[in-house]
Amino acid sequence: MSNEGKIVKIHYIGSLDDGEVFDTSRPHGDPIEFECMAGTVIKGFDEAVKDMEVGEKKHIRLEPEDAYGDIREELIQTVPVDKVPNAQDLPVGESVYMQGPDGHPFPVKVVSVDDENVVFDMNHPMAGKPLNFELELMEVKDK
Repeated sequence: MSNEGKIVKIHYIGSLDDGEVFDTSRPHGDPIEFECMAGTVIKGFDEAVKDMEVGEKKHIRLEPEDAYGDIREELIQTVPVDKVPNAQDLPVGESVYMQGPDGHPFPVKVVSVDDENVVFDMNHPMAGKPLNFELELMEVKDK
């Protein structure tokens, strides 16, 4: 039995190889809900849930290509400091929000700031990292 095309509810705990939990549905109390194999969650997550049964628990490890992808060097950009408002106040090592071409904000990491340039990393924070998930399928229903 496949869950492809069905609406699934799943609890998960996502962690890095060092054991750091980066995301979980558990504290919120509500499992996440999505259409299985519709591409609304990362590829490896969809694949893992596709053949699970309600009540089943599964541990998976996803390589970057099945999660948020590899780090893309073209998404690390250097911008002249005079083109960035309040550049000297940017929090190095933390994320700030920039406005995308579509007008929506998106997070970028401030890599460095010096007298001439600001370096921004626009990769997803989990890019380039293998991810571990504990999954528990709570419900499956037809779309």
